[in-house]
Amino acid sequence: MTAAPHIPVLLDEVVAALNPRSGDVLVDATFGAGGYTRRLLDAGATVHAFDRDPDAIAAGQGWSETAEQPPRLVLHPRRFSELAQGLAEAGVAQVHGVVFDIGVSSMQLDQAARGFAFSSDGPLDMRMSQSGPSAADFLNEADESDIADVLYRYAEERQSRRVARAIVAARPLATTGELARVVRKALGYHAGAPKDPATRSFQAIRIHVNGELDELVTGLAAGERVLAPGGRLAVVAFHSLEDRIVKQFLREASGAQGGGSRHLPQVAPAAAPTFTQVSRAIRPGAAEEARNPRARSATLRHATRTEAPARSLAA
Repeated sequence: MTAAPHIPVLLDEVVAALNPRSGDVLVDATFGAGGYTRRLLDAGATVHAFDRDPDAIAAGQGWSETAEQPPRLVLHPRRFSELAQGLAEAGVAQVHGVVFDIGVSSMQLDQAARGFAFSSDGPLDMRMSQSGPSAADFLNEADESDIADVLYRYAEERQSRRVARAIVAARPLATTGELARVVRKALGYHAGAPKDPATRSFQAIRIHVNGELDELVTGLAAGERVLAPGGRLAVVAFHSLEDRIVKQFLREASGAQGGGSRHLPQVAPAAAPTFTQVSRAIRPGAAEEARNPRARSATLRHATRTEAPARSLAA
């Protein structure tokens, strides 16, 4: 894995935000190809790396530092919403830093067999964990109204009802190419147009199949619970729905804004803010965008944990 197929976005900025030191215990909540983890290990930290994708965990096992006892890379094949439980099972109560790189990885996008993209035809899958109901299951079995709601909620697709109606009429759908053609036809897309409208639908369906926004909400709360006072939280998001959740979470956790939001549950009033030194949005520079076009939509936000007890999130 020396030549990782996924280029970590805002790598220097994330490492600077976490400020890893020898002996620190850190969490890479979205291991992927291990780009962040490698830099954190190089700084002398122990890294607990989480990923629900079996392919990512299998690749990580090929380069984990088994010669060291105890090993400084500990792999957790589970969702990052379960990071508190995973750490507890490993005997870790608190950590010095947590990083999230939200969304789909380049490896997943670039493998046609995983069904995340329509750049090459593949099975209509989209499951990060490679288990549970697939995108095909959802699209071929859900009510038209439910499909429309997903397209509108997770992609802000203004013509969601038209697209959902076209999907239902074309069932059964089996491949990414079939779905892309149905969406394009429903929206009157012509080759050469600046943006392919199928991108929005694919994003929405992927988010729904993987429960990504609920995962993010639960994962952020778990990060708050496991971070030690002075610990650092860094989150890289790739679209407005994700970034909105992160921004709202940090506003509320820092005492800048009370209450809940459309995506975050209500929180009980805290005696004191649980995060401080909340950063502004940090975006890639022109040089990074030129090297890695997929970095263009990335936004990093980071903050420092205070000594206040973690908030109790209401159901």
